[in-house]
Amino acid sequence: MPELPEVETVRRGLLPVMEGARIEKARVNRPDLRWPFPPRMAERLTGARIERLERRSKYLLAALDTGETLLMHLGMSGRILVSGDPLGHFVHDHPAPEKHDHVVFDMQGGARVTFNDPRRFGAMDLMESAGRDAHPLLAALGPEPLGNAFSEPHLVAALEGRNTPIKSALLDQKIVAGLGNIYVCEALFRTGIHPARRAGRLSARRRASLVPAIRDVLSDAIAAGGSSLRDYRRADGELGYFQHSFDVYGREGAPCRRDGCDGTVRRIVQSGRSSFYCARCQR
Repeated sequence: MPELPEVETVRRGLLPVMEGARIEKARVNRPDLRWPFPPRMAERLTGARIERLERRSKYLLAALDTGETLLMHLGMSGRILVSGDPLGHFVHDHPAPEKHDHVVFDMQGGARVTFNDPRRFGAMDLMESAGRDAHPLLAALGPEPLGNAFSEPHLVAALEGRNTPIKSALLDQKIVAGLGNIYVCEALFRTGIHPARRAGRLSARRRASLVPAIRDVLSDAIAAGGSSLRDYRRADGELGYFQHSFDVYGREGAPCRRDGCDGTVRRIVQSGRSSFYCARCQR
């Protein structure tokens, strides 16, 4: 599933053709994805102007001049691709329709934005913009890891007394929004913390050290266009490249990349997910 850097990369790729532009025609080619689409979605979107295109956790949010906000989630295999952009940001002509092109936006100016999702685990919804923070998918989310609310005091307090493994705690979207398996593994490596350590037993100093590490890992991944492991593509159809910089994720049996460490990367399973770490330098 795309994590925060991949969703942020898609958002930035969509900005030139969506933010400030009008949806001249919206087409919805099936009744649902993971959940049913809202009633009359194509009708409600056609003619609407996108005032802002934002991201909250792993969700894209398009604030419309109609007073509604369109929520989009990529799910496991969703892709949002742009074609026919007259501004020159994208060079692709409109391709022939594909089987899994479930939602299509023909934008003002000639660009086309297509939501393609073979597995149909993605989602779209429309909500009143004024109350969007109360939406069931958004209401319980914690602070954004790249925002000011995600601070060292916040994380130290949020992890206080928690008996869950630190890996599981950081995946809790109520503690910090948008983190997923890949980037938690990478942040724990950068701080030298073993993924199975109990969150509440870490010293306040070590808990605090996770904040800059998380910020740095996410920023590095965004700069590289995200990580392409299976289905992920940027909005221009290209791959992300941060997977070539992984220190531990997916590198089971490989040597540790930390200077002076002769350990090897190991894998354990936590709550059904693989955790990768250096057996020597992560404690």
